[in-house]
Amino acid sequence: MTVRVQEEDFDVGAELERLTQANKRIGGLTVFVGLVREMHMREGLHRDRIDALTLEHYPGMTEKALEEIEAEAHQRWPLEATLIVHRYGRLAAGDRIVLVAAGSPHREAAFEACAFLVDWLKTKAPFWKLEDTAAGEKWVGAHEGDAEAAARWEGKAKA
Repeated sequence: MTVRVQEEDFDVGAELERLTQANKRIGGLTVFVGLVREMHMREGLHRDRIDALTLEHYPGMTEKALEEIEAEAHQRWPLEATLIVHRYGRLAAGDRIVLVAAGSPHREAAFEACAFLVDWLKTKAPFWKLEDTAAGEKWVGAHEGDAEAAARWEGKAKA
Protein backbone atom coordinates (compact mmCIF):
# COMPACT_ATOMS: atom_id res chain seq x y z
CA MET A 1 0.00 0.00 0.00
CA THR A 2 1.41 3.33 -1.02
CA VAL A 3 0.01 6.85 -0.67
CA ARG A 4 1.83 10.04 -1.66
CA VAL A 5 0.68 13.64 -1.85
CA GLN A 6 3.17 15.76 -3.75
CA GLU A 7 3.58 18.92 -5.76
CA GLU A 8 5.85 17.46 -8.45
CA ASP A 9 4.66 15.46 -11.45
CA PHE A 10 4.99 11.67 -11.57
CA ASP A 11 6.13 9.17 -14.20
CA VAL A 12 3.30 6.67 -14.66
CA GLY A 13 5.53 3.92 -16.10
CA ALA A 14 8.14 4.22 -13.36
CA GLU A 15 5.48 4.23 -10.65
CA LEU A 16 3.85 1.06 -12.01
CA GLU A 17 7.22 -0.66 -12.40
CA ARG A 18 8.05 0.03 -8.73
CA LEU A 19 4.60 -1.19 -7.68
CA THR A 20 4.78 -4.53 -9.49
CA GLN A 21 8.48 -5.43 -9.89
CA ALA A 22 8.78 -7.58 -6.77
CA ASN A 23 5.25 -8.99 -6.71
CA LYS A 24 4.65 -11.84 -9.16
CA ARG A 25 1.24 -12.65 -7.59
CA ILE A 26 -0.36 -9.73 -9.43
CA GLY A 27 -2.36 -11.03 -12.40
CA GLY A 28 -4.29 -7.85 -13.11
CA LEU A 29 -3.32 -4.21 -12.65
CA THR A 30 -5.90 -1.51 -13.21
CA VAL A 31 -4.75 2.09 -13.53
CA PHE A 32 -6.48 5.47 -13.55
CA VAL A 33 -4.72 8.72 -14.39
CA GLY A 34 -6.67 11.93 -13.78
CA LEU A 35 -5.83 15.03 -15.82
CA VAL A 36 -6.79 18.71 -15.58
CA ARG A 37 -9.54 19.31 -18.13
CA GLU A 38 -9.46 22.45 -20.22
CA MET A 39 -13.25 22.75 -20.24
CA HIS A 40 -15.59 22.29 -17.32
CA MET A 41 -19.33 21.62 -17.51
CA ARG A 42 -21.47 23.80 -15.28
CA GLU A 43 -25.23 23.92 -14.98
CA GLY A 44 -25.98 21.66 -17.91
CA LEU A 45 -24.61 23.18 -21.10
CA HIS A 46 -22.59 26.15 -19.86
CA ARG A 47 -18.83 25.64 -20.22
CA ASP A 48 -15.94 27.53 -18.67
CA ARG A 49 -12.42 27.31 -20.03
CA ILE A 50 -10.00 26.35 -17.26
CA ASP A 51 -6.56 27.87 -17.61
CA ALA A 52 -5.27 26.32 -14.40
CA LEU A 53 -6.44 24.44 -11.33
CA THR A 54 -4.95 24.96 -7.88
CA LEU A 55 -5.35 22.13 -5.40
CA GLU A 56 -4.88 22.81 -1.71
CA HIS A 57 -4.81 20.36 1.18
CA TYR A 58 -3.86 19.99 4.84
CA PRO A 59 -0.65 17.95 5.10
CA GLY A 60 -1.05 15.02 7.43
CA MET A 61 -4.85 15.08 7.34
CA THR A 62 -4.92 14.43 3.59
CA GLU A 63 -2.50 11.51 3.72
CA LYS A 64 -4.43 9.97 6.62
CA ALA A 65 -7.71 10.18 4.68
CA LEU A 66 -6.12 8.61 1.60
CA GLU A 67 -4.61 5.83 3.70
CA GLU A 68 -8.04 5.09 5.19
CA ILE A 69 -9.60 4.93 1.71
CA GLU A 70 -6.80 2.62 0.56
CA ALA A 71 -7.18 0.40 3.64
CA GLU A 72 -10.91 0.10 2.95
CA ALA A 73 -10.15 -1.16 -0.57
CA HIS A 74 -7.79 -3.78 0.88
CA GLN A 75 -10.56 -4.93 3.24
CA ARG A 76 -13.05 -5.26 0.40
CA TRP A 77 -10.93 -6.98 -2.28
CA PRO A 78 -8.02 -9.44 -2.41
CA LEU A 79 -5.39 -6.91 -3.43
CA GLU A 80 -1.66 -7.43 -3.70
CA ALA A 81 -0.77 -3.77 -4.21
CA THR A 82 -2.32 -0.33 -4.42
CA LEU A 83 -0.95 3.09 -5.24
CA ILE A 84 -2.39 6.57 -4.84
CA VAL A 85 -0.30 9.54 -5.95
CA HIS A 86 -2.18 12.85 -5.72
CA ARG A 87 -0.71 16.20 -6.65
CA TYR A 88 -1.36 19.63 -5.17
CA GLY A 89 -0.42 23.15 -6.19
CA ARG A 90 -1.09 25.00 -9.43
CA LEU A 91 -1.65 22.69 -12.42
CA ALA A 92 -2.27 23.66 -16.05
CA ALA A 93 -4.81 22.09 -18.39
CA GLY A 94 -3.46 18.69 -19.46
CA ASP A 95 -1.32 18.18 -16.34
CA ARG A 96 -1.63 14.95 -14.37
CA ILE A 97 -3.45 15.28 -11.04
CA VAL A 98 -3.79 11.75 -9.72
CA LEU A 99 -2.56 8.22 -10.29
CA VAL A 100 -4.51 5.31 -8.82
CA ALA A 101 -3.51 1.67 -9.34
CA ALA A 102 -4.91 -1.56 -7.94
CA GLY A 103 -3.19 -4.91 -8.41
CA SER A 104 -4.76 -8.27 -7.64
CA PRO A 105 -4.33 -11.91 -8.67
CA HIS A 106 -7.58 -11.48 -10.69
CA ARG A 107 -8.73 -8.66 -12.94
CA GLU A 108 -12.24 -8.32 -11.49
CA ALA A 109 -10.92 -7.30 -8.08
CA ALA A 110 -8.41 -4.92 -9.67
CA PHE A 111 -11.13 -3.21 -11.76
CA GLU A 112 -13.57 -2.87 -8.87
CA ALA A 113 -10.97 -1.71 -6.37
CA CYS A 114 -9.60 0.93 -8.75
CA ALA A 115 -13.11 2.28 -9.44
CA PHE A 116 -13.83 2.33 -5.71
CA LEU A 117 -10.60 4.19 -4.95
CA VAL A 118 -11.28 6.83 -7.61
CA ASP A 119 -14.93 7.28 -6.59
CA TRP A 120 -14.08 7.68 -2.91
CA LEU A 121 -11.13 9.99 -3.62
CA LYS A 122 -13.48 12.35 -5.44
CA THR A 123 -15.79 12.64 -2.44
CA LYS A 124 -13.81 11.77 0.69
CA ALA A 125 -10.30 13.13 0.11
CA PRO A 126 -9.80 16.58 1.67
CA PHE A 127 -8.64 18.63 -1.31
CA TRP A 128 -9.89 22.09 -2.21
CA LYS A 129 -9.96 23.09 -5.88
CA LEU A 130 -9.65 26.61 -7.23
CA GLU A 131 -10.27 27.01 -10.96
CA ASP A 132 -8.60 29.85 -12.82
CA THR A 133 -10.88 30.89 -15.69
CA ALA A 134 -11.26 33.92 -17.95
CA ALA A 135 -14.05 35.06 -15.63
CA GLY A 136 -11.78 34.83 -12.59
CA GLU A 137 -11.06 32.31 -9.88
CA LYS A 138 -13.79 29.96 -8.63
CA TRP A 139 -13.74 27.43 -5.79
CA VAL A 140 -15.39 24.20 -6.90
CA GLY A 141 -16.83 21.34 -4.91
CA ALA A 142 -17.84 17.78 -5.58
CA HIS A 143 -20.41 17.30 -8.30
CA GLU A 144 -23.66 15.39 -7.98
CA GLY A 145 -22.30 12.66 -10.27
CA ASP A 146 -19.32 12.18 -7.95
CA ALA A 147 -21.60 11.61 -4.96
CA GLU A 148 -23.75 9.17 -6.94
CA ALA A 149 -20.68 7.20 -8.04
CA ALA A 150 -19.37 6.99 -4.47
CA ALA A 151 -22.80 6.04 -3.09
CA ARG A 152 -22.82 2.80 -5.08
CA TRP A 153 -20.09 1.49 -2.77
CA GLU A 154 -21.86 2.41 0.47
CA GLY A 155 -24.18 -0.60 0.53
CA LYS A 156 -21.88 -3.13 -1.11
CA ALA A 157 -20.59 -5.91 1.07
CA LYS A 158 -16.89 -6.53 1.30
CA ALA A 159 -15.45 -9.30 -0.86
